[in-house]
This record gives sequence, C-alpha cells and structure tokens, in this order.
Amino acid sequence: MYAEEPVHVLVVIGTPAPKSVTATVMTQIAERIRKKGGSVDILDLSVEPLPLFNPETAFKAEYYAPIRQRVLDADVIVVGTPDYHGSISSTLKNFLDHFWKEYAGKLMASVVGSFEKGLTVTDQIRTVARQSYAWSMPYAMAFQDKEDIVEKVFSETFTKRVDMFARDVVVYGKLLAEQRKSDLEHAEVGFMVRYRKPVA
Repeated sequence: MYAEEPVHVLVVIGTPAPKSVTATVMTQIAERIRKKGGSVDILDLSVEPLPLFNPETAFKAEYYAPIRQRVLDADVIVVGTPDYHGSISSTLKNFLDHFWKEYAGKLMASVVGSFEKGLTVTDQIRTVARQSYAWSMPYAMAFQDKEDIVEKVFSETFTKRVDMFARDVVVYGKLLAEQRKSDLEHAEVGFMVRYRKPVA
C-alpha cells in the first residue's frame, strides 16, 4: 500500500523572528514528523528571507529557482505563522505568493500561534490551499504562548496534539502523494491531468 520512499515535508517557518515561539514549535513539529517516518526540509524565513514578491521580476531572479525546487520536491507543505491582527504574517504571505501550481495536489497543513485560536488565520491558509488546488488538513494546530508552551517546554496536552498532527501529516501526506504520483503518470482522466508533462 505504501511506497518505500518516506513522505517529504517542507516545513515553512513564517516569521522574521528567529527566537519566536512559532519557530520553536515548528522545529519541534519537524522533529516529530521525522520520528513518524517522514523526511523534512525546514525553510526558516528568518534565515532565508525572500524579497517582496514581484511577478514581473521574481521568476527570473537568482533566488527563485532553488526555493521553487524545494517546494516542488515536497509532498506536504506545513506552514507556521503567528496571528497578526487576525491574519497571517506578511513573511508567510510573501512565501505563499511566490508559488501556486507547485502546491497542486499536495497536502497543506497550518500551525498558528494565537491567543484567539487562530481561526481567521487558518481560514486564510485554507483559502490559499483551495485556490492553488492543494488539499488542506481538516484541522489546524493552534497554540498559545504561556499556556501550551512555557519557556520552550510543551504542556502534556499540547505534546499529544503535536504528536497527532505529525502522525496525520505523514499518513495523509503519503496517501495523497501516492495518488498524485499515480495521477501524473497514468492516462486516466483526473484533476491532475493538467499538470502532466507532455509526452515527447
């Protein structure tokens, strides 16, 4: 049923603050995904910041192709952001703006640091996923500083939620990745037909 290759997950840390709680949580989630059998690539946008997206220049810019390849290589995109006034961070939005076809047919999952459950932020990320023809997780991971995490130590309840999230990312990410691969390789008509490479 499962392919031998592990599901490959791109974990995007969508904050410019390297010492933020969001960065801590995303790093721990990446480690849990590895323990569940996934392979992980961490794109920390505080370390690898992207220029402001400009559709007239970005696609030919030197930085673009290497980042795009990392997105293409991923089976799952896990994005993390703080809740800024009920919205995603400009750092994450800028990353999401750079790509869209690259998300198609893949699982996108969200992690939100918020004192208000991050519901509007989660909806915005799901909207991006839907508009880009990606699959979105049916639930999001939200957390509160000083409640779920105290001095980088996770509460017992939050630890269980992180473990569940990592497990679901790996399991459902693999299932979707296998179906996406099959759809791209076979002649049967399906949604991913538009993304097949033309036969030479």
